[in-house]
Amino acid sequence: MKYIDDVQVHKRMSSRVLKNNILKQLFLAATLFGLIFLAILLIRVITQGAAWIDWNFLTGKLSTNADRAGIMGAILGTSWLMLIVIPVTLFIGVGTAIYLELYAKQGKFQSFIATNISNLAGVPSIVYGLLGLTIFVRAMDLGNVVLAGGLTLSLLVLPIVIVAAQEAIRAVPQHLSEASYGMGATKWQTVKNIVLPAALPGILTGSILALSRAIGETAPLTVLGIPALLIPFPEGMFDTFTALPMQIYYWTLDSSLVEEYAYLAAATIIVLLVLLFLLNSIAIYIRNKFQQRY
Repeated sequence: MKYIDDVQVHKRMSSRVLKNNILKQLFLAATLFGLIFLAILLIRVITQGAAWIDWNFLTGKLSTNADRAGIMGAILGTSWLMLIVIPVTLFIGVGTAIYLELYAKQGKFQSFIATNISNLAGVPSIVYGLLGLTIFVRAMDLGNVVLAGGLTLSLLVLPIVIVAAQEAIRAVPQHLSEASYGMGATKWQTVKNIVLPAALPGILTGSILALSRAIGETAPLTVLGIPALLIPFPEGMFDTFTALPMQIYYWTLDSSLVEEYAYLAAATIIVLLVLLFLLNSIAIYIRNKFQQRY
């Protein structure tokens, strides 16, 4: 009887080891699949666009002549967009998460709002472009200016920031808040001095990753009618502008007529990727720094 039990245990262990090895290989294959295609993309972009990146390209204006075209206008337009998206998204997103998690009464209504916010995070970006076109461009009569584009992109990433902030707040140990209340602190003092500092790494990491998505979005700006023409450099929120993703999009379309535009698009992609990598590096640095403190 004992021999039969040992055989059964051995079979179960062998089956588990086999399943573990199969799943391990599947996960490794999935990882390699993504890395291979990413490497192909990076190699192709770098080989096509690196030679076109110089000081004149980074600081010059758009031009119909590919040899003299620059992307300073697109860089400034992207910077102006982020100057609007970052404060709007962080203030509203984090504030909403604090209210839903710490102030709103738990019930069906709160659960309904939280569920819909989570669902909004998966809505296609072009839908937000149509919403921005209806509200900001037409109803508010802003036109296709920096402010309209920034508010539209804020709507796009706002659900992501809210969800990330909610998860970060939930991860804060409950005993920290209870200890604060036990020492006589008010609700706001506990939130400001205990909950937010402890949740800050998760909030900042999720927010910066969401803002990285906003930088690379093209569909909402296309719906708003953002041009990629020979326009002056934007100097304020109410100026017309173009952005790096829009410039990549239009140069890719024009590459069917003029081959050099494909190389300009590749060079612009490199600049955009550098900005995205910098933001992600900042997110990792901030997360690691604050995790050591709290």
